[in-house]
Amino acid sequence: MNRFARRGFTLLEIMIAVAITALMGAMVGMAFQTGFHAKEVIEEEADHYRMLRAAMNRMAREIGSAYVSDRYDPTRYRDQNDRPSNFIGESDQLTFTTFAHQRLYTDVKESDQAVVEYSIKTSTEKGANGRMDLMRRENPNVDDRMDRGGSTDVLFEGAKKIEFAYWDSQRKEWEDEWDTRRTEKKSILPTRVRITLTALDENGKEVRYTTQTRVMLNTELPRY
Repeated sequence: MNRFARRGFTLLEIMIAVAITALMGAMVGMAFQTGFHAKEVIEEEADHYRMLRAAMNRMAREIGSAYVSDRYDPTRYRDQNDRPSNFIGESDQLTFTTFAHQRLYTDVKESDQAVVEYSIKTSTEKGANGRMDLMRRENPNVDDRMDRGGSTDVLFEGAKKIEFAYWDSQRKEWEDEWDTRRTEKKSILPTRVRITLTALDENGKEVRYTTQTRVMLNTELPRY
């Protein structure tokens, strides 16, 4: 019997086999890592667009329920500029009274009315590095001054710009401001509001997202 017939693998053959196995393991590991990273990216993008849609839908719903009312105590509010309900719209900020407030707790002294304000502000969170956010301020007490009070929360993180436009049904054109504290606008609201939010997409490019909402109560609610 040949004495070389029982010889096993040489050290070089074992090293080659180990190297091939390690290479295959590394390739499988890289494939899993790439898959997990792609999954995280897709989930982040989905969360981003979900928050974007939620923010746009909420603004459309609340602006669509905006109102102004002549039902207030004239002895307390002698100037119409200080009346508890107004629609103060600028190109980059909007403060208004709405019927869209939702009570989160039972027996709380709140109604479906509230003052809501949208604006872009620099984030105060640690590590935000100057990030701009779309902020929403809500005050369920409409007897207070409209420009103060309530609580402020982030509606959408990383917003670059918010733009509002207001449709004048008489002049048949968009306006970049609408203020019911002015005599000529005291009793009317725009029939439509266009909302344009600028944010970064997954590639870091600025993208404009636009929607419109119809204001259902676009005339002043009478005192009687």
